[in-house]
Amino acid sequence: MRLHDASNRRAFLRAAATATAAGGLLGARSPSAAADKAFPPVRQITRGMFHWFGYYDKLQFSPDHRFVLSNRVRFEHRSPTADDVIEVGMIDLHDKDRWIPLGTSNAWCWQQGCMLQWIPGTASKVIWNDREKDRFVSRIMDVNTGDKHTLPAPIYALAPNGKEAVSCDFARVADCRPGYGYAGIRDPFFNDMAPSGSGVTHVNLESGAKRLIVSHKTLATRGEVVKNHATSKHHAYHLLVGPDGKRFILLHRWTQPGGGHLTRLITANLDGSDLRIVIPNGYASHFIWRDATHILSQAKGWLGNDDWGDFLFEDKDSGIVAEIGRGVLDKSGHLTYLRNNEWILNDTYPQGTRRIQTPHLYHIATNRRIDLGEFPSPPEYTGEWRVDTHPRLSRDERWVCIDSAHTGEGRQLYLIDISGVA
Repeated sequence: MRLHDASNRRAFLRAAATATAAGGLLGARSPSAAADKAFPPVRQITRGMFHWFGYYDKLQFSPDHRFVLSNRVRFEHRSPTADDVIEVGMIDLHDKDRWIPLGTSNAWCWQQGCMLQWIPGTASKVIWNDREKDRFVSRIMDVNTGDKHTLPAPIYALAPNGKEAVSCDFARVADCRPGYGYAGIRDPFFNDMAPSGSGVTHVNLESGAKRLIVSHKTLATRGEVVKNHATSKHHAYHLLVGPDGKRFILLHRWTQPGGGHLTRLITANLDGSDLRIVIPNGYASHFIWRDATHILSQAKGWLGNDDWGDFLFEDKDSGIVAEIGRGVLDKSGHLTYLRNNEWILNDTYPQGTRRIQTPHLYHIATNRRIDLGEFPSPPEYTGEWRVDTHPRLSRDERWVCIDSAHTGEGRQLYLIDISGVA
Protein backbone atom coordinates (compact mmCIF):
# COMPACT_ATOMS: atom_id res chain seq x y z
CA MET A 1 0.00 0.00 0.00
CA ARG A 2 1.40 3.39 -0.96
CA LEU A 3 1.17 6.08 1.70
CA HIS A 4 1.81 9.29 -0.21
CA ASP A 5 -1.78 10.56 -0.53
CA ALA A 6 -4.17 11.58 2.21
CA SER A 7 -6.65 8.70 1.73
CA ASN A 8 -3.96 6.03 2.01
CA ARG A 9 -2.49 7.79 5.02
CA ARG A 10 -5.87 7.74 6.77
CA ALA A 11 -6.33 4.06 5.87
CA PHE A 12 -2.94 3.22 7.31
CA LEU A 13 -3.59 5.09 10.54
CA ARG A 14 -7.01 3.41 10.93
CA ALA A 15 -5.37 0.02 10.50
CA ALA A 16 -2.62 0.92 12.97
CA ALA A 17 -5.12 2.19 15.53
CA THR A 18 -7.20 -1.01 15.21
CA ALA A 19 -4.11 -3.15 15.67
CA THR A 20 -3.02 -1.12 18.67
CA ALA A 21 -6.41 -1.48 20.33
CA ALA A 22 -6.23 -5.25 19.80
CA GLY A 23 -2.77 -5.38 21.34
CA GLY A 24 -1.27 -6.69 18.10
CA LEU A 25 1.15 -3.84 17.48
CA LEU A 26 2.90 -4.26 20.78
CA GLY A 27 3.60 -7.96 20.91
CA ALA A 28 5.34 -10.70 18.91
CA ARG A 29 3.32 -11.99 15.96
CA SER A 30 3.32 -15.16 13.94
CA PRO A 31 4.56 -14.89 10.32
CA SER A 32 1.00 -15.15 8.98
CA ALA A 33 -0.28 -12.47 11.36
CA ALA A 34 2.61 -10.16 10.48
CA ALA A 35 1.80 -10.49 6.80
CA ASP A 36 -1.67 -9.06 7.44
CA LYS A 37 -0.42 -5.89 9.17
CA ALA A 38 -0.35 -2.58 7.33
CA PHE A 39 3.33 -1.80 7.65
CA PRO A 40 4.76 1.00 5.51
CA PRO A 41 6.84 0.10 2.42
CA VAL A 42 10.37 -1.25 2.95
CA ARG A 43 13.11 -1.15 0.30
CA GLN A 44 16.44 -2.96 0.43
CA ILE A 45 19.19 -0.68 -0.87
CA THR A 46 22.37 -2.80 -0.46
CA ARG A 47 23.32 -6.32 -1.55
CA GLY A 48 26.36 -8.50 -2.07
CA MET A 49 28.94 -7.62 0.57
CA PHE A 50 27.83 -6.97 4.15
CA HIS A 51 26.67 -3.38 4.72
CA TRP A 52 25.80 -1.34 7.79
CA PHE A 53 25.92 2.23 9.03
CA GLY A 54 25.86 1.96 12.82
CA TYR A 55 24.62 4.48 15.32
CA TYR A 56 21.36 6.38 15.17
CA ASP A 57 22.44 9.97 15.91
CA LYS A 58 24.59 10.73 12.84
CA LEU A 59 23.70 12.39 9.52
CA GLN A 60 23.47 9.44 7.12
CA PHE A 61 21.46 11.12 4.33
CA SER A 62 22.89 13.79 2.06
CA PRO A 63 21.26 17.25 2.21
CA ASP A 64 19.33 16.51 -1.01
CA HIS A 65 18.33 13.02 0.27
CA ARG A 66 19.83 11.33 -2.79
CA PHE A 67 22.82 9.62 -1.18
CA VAL A 68 22.93 7.33 1.86
CA LEU A 69 26.24 6.63 3.58
CA SER A 70 27.30 3.11 4.48
CA ASN A 71 30.20 0.89 5.50
CA ARG A 72 30.79 -2.49 3.90
CA VAL A 73 33.00 -5.50 4.58
CA ARG A 74 33.46 -9.12 3.42
CA PHE A 75 33.16 -10.95 6.77
CA GLU A 76 30.92 -11.13 9.84
CA HIS A 77 30.65 -12.89 13.22
CA ARG A 78 34.00 -12.01 14.76
CA SER A 79 35.76 -9.04 16.34
CA PRO A 80 37.72 -6.71 14.06
CA THR A 81 41.50 -7.02 14.20
CA ALA A 82 44.11 -4.35 13.64
CA ASP A 83 44.48 -5.57 10.04
CA ASP A 84 40.81 -5.51 9.06
CA VAL A 85 39.92 -2.73 6.63
CA ILE A 86 36.38 -1.73 5.67
CA GLU A 87 35.20 0.25 2.67
CA VAL A 88 33.18 3.42 3.15
CA GLY A 89 30.86 4.70 0.48
CA MET A 90 27.40 5.93 -0.40
CA ILE A 91 24.34 4.56 -2.16
CA ASP A 92 22.80 6.58 -4.99
CA LEU A 93 19.04 6.26 -4.48
CA HIS A 94 18.38 7.87 -7.88
CA ASP A 95 20.57 5.42 -9.84
CA LYS A 96 19.36 1.91 -8.97
CA ASP A 97 20.97 2.08 -5.52
CA ARG A 98 24.45 2.17 -7.07
CA TRP A 99 27.38 1.88 -4.65
CA ILE A 100 29.88 4.75 -4.85
CA PRO A 101 33.18 4.06 -3.05
CA LEU A 102 34.67 6.92 -1.03
CA GLY A 103 37.58 5.37 0.82
CA THR A 104 38.57 2.85 3.48
CA SER A 105 38.97 2.72 7.23
CA ASN A 106 41.20 0.79 9.59
CA ALA A 107 39.48 2.22 12.69
CA TRP A 108 36.00 0.78 13.15
CA CYS A 109 33.66 -1.39 15.20
CA TRP A 110 30.46 -3.30 14.51
CA GLN A 111 28.20 -1.09 16.59
CA GLN A 112 29.25 2.33 15.33
CA GLY A 113 31.28 1.75 12.20
CA CYS A 114 33.98 4.40 11.72
CA MET A 115 31.82 7.45 12.60
CA LEU A 116 31.11 8.04 8.90
CA GLN A 117 28.71 11.00 8.57
CA TRP A 118 27.90 14.14 6.57
CA ILE A 119 29.38 17.33 7.97
CA PRO A 120 26.57 19.70 9.01
CA GLY A 121 26.29 22.92 7.05
CA THR A 122 28.10 21.54 4.00
CA ALA A 123 26.55 20.36 0.76
CA SER A 124 28.96 17.57 -0.08
CA LYS A 125 31.51 16.87 2.67
CA VAL A 126 31.73 13.69 4.74
CA ILE A 127 34.04 12.60 7.54
CA TRP A 128 35.13 9.26 8.97
CA ASN A 129 37.77 7.84 11.30
CA ASP A 130 40.85 5.88 10.22
CA ARG A 131 44.20 4.77 11.64
CA GLU A 132 47.73 5.64 10.60
CA LYS A 133 50.15 3.28 12.35
CA ASP A 134 49.99 4.26 16.03
CA ARG A 135 47.44 7.07 15.88
CA PHE A 136 43.78 7.44 15.05
CA VAL A 137 42.91 10.16 12.53
CA SER A 138 39.88 11.37 10.58
CA ARG A 139 39.41 11.86 6.85
CA ILE A 140 37.36 14.69 5.36
CA MET A 141 36.24 14.29 1.75
CA ASP A 142 34.22 16.38 -0.67
CA VAL A 143 32.19 13.75 -2.53
CA ASN A 144 31.64 16.09 -5.50
CA THR A 145 35.27 17.00 -6.17
CA GLY A 146 37.04 14.03 -4.59
CA ASP A 147 39.28 16.36 -2.57
CA LYS A 148 40.35 14.71 0.67
CA HIS A 149 42.48 15.71 3.63
CA THR A 150 43.37 14.20 7.00
CA LEU A 151 42.98 15.57 10.50
CA PRO A 152 45.45 14.30 13.13
CA ALA A 153 42.64 13.28 15.50
CA PRO A 154 39.53 11.07 15.38
CA ILE A 155 36.03 12.44 15.90
CA TYR A 156 32.88 11.18 17.60
CA ALA A 157 30.11 13.80 17.46
CA LEU A 158 30.01 16.92 15.27
CA ALA A 159 28.67 20.31 16.28
CA PRO A 160 25.83 21.76 14.15
CA ASN A 161 28.20 24.44 12.82
CA GLY A 162 30.27 21.76 11.08
CA LYS A 163 33.47 23.35 12.36
CA GLU A 164 34.15 21.47 15.59
CA ALA A 165 33.66 18.07 17.18
CA VAL A 166 34.08 16.18 20.41
CA SER A 167 35.80 12.84 20.64
CA CYS A 168 36.85 10.13 23.08
CA ASP A 169 39.79 7.78 23.66
CA PHE A 170 38.91 4.90 21.32
CA ALA A 171 41.78 2.72 22.54
CA ARG A 172 40.52 2.96 26.12
CA VAL A 173 36.94 2.33 25.04
CA ALA A 174 38.10 -0.82 23.23
CA ASP A 175 39.56 -2.07 26.50
CA CYS A 176 36.63 -1.10 28.73
CA ARG A 177 33.70 -1.74 26.36
CA PRO A 178 34.59 -4.19 23.58
CA GLY A 179 32.59 -3.57 20.43
CA TYR A 180 32.66 0.23 20.66
CA GLY A 181 36.36 1.13 20.46
CA TYR A 182 38.97 0.42 17.78
CA ALA A 183 41.66 -2.27 17.48
CA GLY A 184 45.27 -1.51 16.67
CA ILE A 185 46.43 0.82 19.45
CA ARG A 186 46.94 -0.10 23.10
CA ASP A 187 45.63 2.32 25.73
CA PRO A 188 48.76 4.09 27.06
CA PHE A 189 46.94 4.48 30.41
CA PHE A 190 45.89 0.82 30.56
CA ASN A 191 46.94 0.40 34.21
CA ASP A 192 45.55 3.75 35.38
CA MET A 193 41.95 3.50 36.56
CA ALA A 194 41.22 7.21 36.03
CA PRO A 195 43.99 8.92 34.06
CA SER A 196 44.32 12.68 33.94
CA GLY A 197 45.91 12.48 30.50
CA SER A 198 42.95 11.08 28.55
CA GLY A 199 39.21 11.60 28.29
CA VAL A 200 36.99 13.75 26.08
CA THR A 201 38.72 15.93 23.52
CA HIS A 202 37.64 18.92 21.43
CA VAL A 203 38.65 18.79 17.75
CA ASN A 204 38.76 21.80 15.43
CA LEU A 205 37.67 20.49 12.01
CA GLU A 206 39.30 23.40 10.20
CA SER A 207 42.76 23.37 11.79
CA GLY A 208 42.84 19.82 13.16
CA ALA A 209 43.81 21.09 16.60
CA LYS A 210 42.90 18.75 19.45
CA ARG A 211 42.75 19.47 23.17
CA LEU A 212 41.65 17.52 26.23
CA ILE A 213 38.57 19.15 27.78
CA VAL A 214 37.25 16.57 30.32
CA SER A 215 39.70 14.02 31.72
CA HIS A 216 38.82 10.60 33.08
CA LYS A 217 40.31 11.78 36.37
CA THR A 218 37.84 14.65 36.48
CA LEU A 219 34.92 12.33 35.84
CA ALA A 220 36.03 9.87 38.52
CA THR A 221 36.28 12.58 41.17
CA ARG A 222 33.30 14.80 40.30
CA GLY A 223 30.28 14.30 42.56
CA GLU A 224 29.28 10.97 44.08
CA VAL A 225 30.39 7.99 42.00
CA VAL A 226 28.41 5.06 43.42
CA LYS A 227 30.15 1.70 43.77
CA ASN A 228 33.46 3.15 42.65
CA HIS A 229 35.92 0.39 43.51
CA ALA A 230 39.71 0.51 43.47
CA THR A 231 39.59 -1.67 40.36
CA SER A 232 36.90 0.35 38.56
CA LYS A 233 38.27 1.58 35.25
CA HIS A 234 36.70 4.88 34.11
CA HIS A 235 35.99 5.87 30.54
CA ALA A 236 33.84 8.33 28.57
CA TYR A 237 32.04 7.81 25.29
CA HIS A 238 28.61 8.11 23.59
CA LEU A 239 28.97 11.85 22.94
CA LEU A 240 26.36 14.09 21.34
CA VAL A 241 26.43 17.85 20.79
CA GLY A 242 23.20 19.75 21.52
CA PRO A 243 21.09 21.30 18.74
CA ASP A 244 22.31 24.82 19.52
CA GLY A 245 25.96 23.71 19.51
CA LYS A 246 26.71 25.01 22.99
CA ARG A 247 26.79 21.85 25.13
CA PHE A 248 27.33 18.13 24.70
CA ILE A 249 26.36 14.91 26.45
CA LEU A 250 28.77 12.20 27.53
CA LEU A 251 28.27 8.87 29.24
CA HIS A 252 30.70 8.34 32.11
CA ARG A 253 31.12 4.62 32.72
CA TRP A 254 33.15 2.70 35.25
CA THR A 255 33.63 -1.05 35.38
CA GLN A 256 32.51 -3.29 38.24
CA PRO A 257 34.31 -6.25 39.82
CA GLY A 258 33.26 -9.43 38.10
CA GLY A 259 32.03 -7.64 34.96
CA GLY A 260 29.53 -5.01 33.89
CA HIS A 261 29.57 -1.28 34.50
CA LEU A 262 27.61 1.64 35.88
CA THR A 263 26.86 4.82 33.95
CA ARG A 264 26.23 8.51 34.62
CA LEU A 265 24.89 10.95 32.03
CA ILE A 266 26.83 14.21 32.18
CA THR A 267 26.67 17.39 30.11
CA ALA A 268 29.25 20.13 29.61
CA ASN A 269 30.06 23.18 27.51
CA LEU A 270 32.12 22.50 24.40
CA ASP A 271 35.22 23.69 26.25
CA GLY A 272 34.57 21.17 29.05
CA SER A 273 33.35 23.71 31.60
CA ASP A 274 30.14 23.67 33.64
CA LEU A 275 29.77 19.91 34.10
CA ARG A 276 26.26 18.85 35.13
CA ILE A 277 25.47 15.35 36.37
CA VAL A 278 22.01 14.90 34.86
CA ILE A 279 21.65 11.19 35.76
CA PRO A 280 23.81 10.50 38.83
CA ASN A 281 22.61 7.08 40.08
CA GLY A 282 24.62 4.87 37.73
CA TYR A 283 21.74 3.83 35.47
CA ALA A 284 21.70 5.71 32.16
CA SER A 285 21.70 4.44 28.59
CA HIS A 286 20.51 5.59 25.13
CA PHE A 287 19.63 9.26 24.88
CA ILE A 288 18.79 12.11 22.52
CA TRP A 289 18.53 15.88 22.85
CA ARG A 290 14.91 17.03 22.59
CA ASP A 291 15.99 20.65 22.43
CA ALA A 292 18.86 22.74 23.79
CA THR A 293 17.73 22.32 27.41
CA HIS A 294 16.07 18.86 27.59
CA ILE A 295 17.31 15.29 27.14
CA LEU A 296 15.32 12.11 26.65
CA SER A 297 17.23 9.18 28.09
CA GLN A 298 16.66 5.60 29.11
CA ALA A 299 17.26 5.42 32.82
CA LYS A 300 16.27 3.46 35.89
CA GLY A 301 15.02 4.35 39.35
CA TRP A 302 13.12 7.60 38.74
CA LEU A 303 9.58 8.77 39.61
CA GLY A 304 8.67 5.51 41.35
CA ASN A 305 9.74 3.28 38.45
CA ASP A 306 12.38 0.86 39.70
CA ASP A 307 12.68 -0.63 36.21
CA TRP A 308 14.19 0.94 33.10
CA GLY A 309 12.10 3.48 31.22
CA ASP A 310 12.27 6.51 28.94
CA PHE A 311 12.62 9.70 31.01
CA LEU A 312 12.77 13.37 30.09
CA PHE A 313 15.41 15.40 31.94
CA GLU A 314 16.32 19.05 32.09
CA ASP A 315 19.95 19.81 31.41
CA LYS A 316 20.86 20.28 35.05
CA ASP A 317 21.95 18.18 38.02
CA SER A 318 19.35 15.43 38.63
CA GLY A 319 17.04 17.22 36.20
CA ILE A 320 14.17 14.72 36.10
CA VAL A 321 10.96 16.00 34.48
CA ALA A 322 8.67 13.12 33.49
CA GLU A 323 8.48 9.55 32.28
CA ILE A 324 7.52 9.18 28.61
CA GLY A 325 5.44 6.34 27.15
CA ARG A 326 5.63 3.87 30.00
CA GLY A 327 4.62 0.42 28.74
CA VAL A 328 4.25 1.65 25.14
CA LEU A 329 7.50 3.29 24.00
CA ASP A 330 10.24 0.66 24.17
CA LYS A 331 12.52 1.19 27.17
CA SER A 332 15.76 -0.02 25.57
CA GLY A 333 15.76 1.29 22.00
CA HIS A 334 17.52 4.05 20.10
CA LEU A 335 15.68 7.38 20.24
CA THR A 336 15.15 10.24 17.78
CA TYR A 337 12.66 13.13 17.91
CA LEU A 338 10.77 14.16 14.77
CA ARG A 339 7.79 16.20 13.57
CA ASN A 340 8.48 19.23 15.79
CA ASN A 341 9.23 16.95 18.75
CA GLU A 342 5.69 15.55 18.68
CA TRP A 343 6.84 12.04 17.72
CA ILE A 344 9.70 9.76 18.75
CA LEU A 345 11.40 7.20 16.50
CA ASN A 346 12.66 4.14 18.36
CA ASP A 347 13.37 0.41 17.98
CA THR A 348 13.63 -2.77 20.04
CA TYR A 349 16.24 -5.39 20.67
CA PRO A 350 15.36 -8.92 19.45
CA GLN A 351 12.22 -10.15 21.19
CA GLY A 352 10.54 -13.56 21.45
CA THR A 353 11.55 -16.89 19.96
CA ARG A 354 11.79 -15.34 16.47
CA ARG A 355 14.02 -12.53 17.83
CA ILE A 356 11.87 -9.82 16.25
CA GLN A 357 13.27 -6.29 16.07
CA THR A 358 10.60 -3.62 15.72
CA PRO A 359 11.35 -0.04 14.69
CA HIS A 360 8.40 2.09 15.77
CA LEU A 361 7.01 5.60 16.01
CA TYR A 362 5.50 6.95 19.20
CA HIS A 363 3.08 9.89 19.35
CA ILE A 364 3.65 11.66 22.65
CA ALA A 365 0.34 13.51 23.03
CA THR A 366 -1.84 10.43 22.43
CA ASN A 367 0.48 7.77 23.90
CA ARG A 368 0.15 5.89 20.61
CA ARG A 369 2.71 3.59 19.04
CA ILE A 370 2.90 2.61 15.35
CA ASP A 371 5.19 -0.28 14.45
CA LEU A 372 7.07 0.09 11.16
CA GLY A 373 7.83 -3.57 10.50
CA GLU A 374 9.08 -6.82 11.98
CA PHE A 375 12.67 -7.81 11.30
CA PRO A 376 13.77 -11.20 12.71
CA SER A 377 17.42 -11.26 13.80
CA PRO A 378 19.15 -14.61 13.12
CA PRO A 379 20.56 -16.14 16.32
CA GLU A 380 24.19 -15.86 15.20
CA TYR A 381 23.91 -12.06 15.37
CA THR A 382 24.60 -11.57 19.05
CA GLY A 383 26.96 -9.82 21.43
CA GLU A 384 29.56 -7.55 19.90
CA TRP A 385 28.58 -8.33 16.27
CA ARG A 386 24.82 -8.11 16.72
CA VAL A 387 22.85 -6.02 14.22
CA ASP A 388 20.77 -3.39 16.02
CA THR A 389 18.41 -1.68 13.60
CA HIS A 390 19.54 1.76 14.87
CA PRO A 391 16.82 3.67 12.95
CA ARG A 392 18.17 6.84 11.27
CA LEU A 393 15.93 9.59 9.99
CA SER A 394 16.33 11.40 6.67
CA ARG A 395 16.58 15.18 6.94
CA ASP A 396 13.16 15.66 5.35
CA GLU A 397 11.73 13.06 7.80
CA ARG A 398 10.32 10.92 5.00
CA TRP A 399 12.65 7.94 5.27
CA VAL A 400 13.95 5.75 8.07
CA CYS A 401 17.08 3.75 7.29
CA ILE A 402 17.85 0.64 9.33
CA ASP A 403 20.50 -2.07 9.49
CA SER A 404 19.08 -5.60 9.48
CA ALA A 405 20.01 -9.22 8.72
CA HIS A 406 16.43 -10.51 8.47
CA THR A 407 16.53 -11.64 4.81
CA GLY A 408 19.39 -14.14 5.21
CA GLU A 409 21.79 -11.98 3.17
CA GLY A 410 23.78 -10.78 6.16
CA ARG A 411 23.63 -7.23 7.44
CA GLN A 412 22.18 -4.85 4.84
CA LEU A 413 20.52 -1.42 4.67
CA TYR A 414 16.78 -0.91 4.26
CA LEU A 415 14.62 2.18 3.76
CA ILE A 416 11.19 2.52 5.38
CA ASP A 417 8.86 5.14 3.88
CA ILE A 418 7.10 6.93 6.78
CA SER A 419 5.69 9.81 4.75
CA GLY A 420 2.16 8.58 5.35
CA VAL A 421 2.60 7.51 8.94
CA ALA A 422 3.49 10.49 11.13
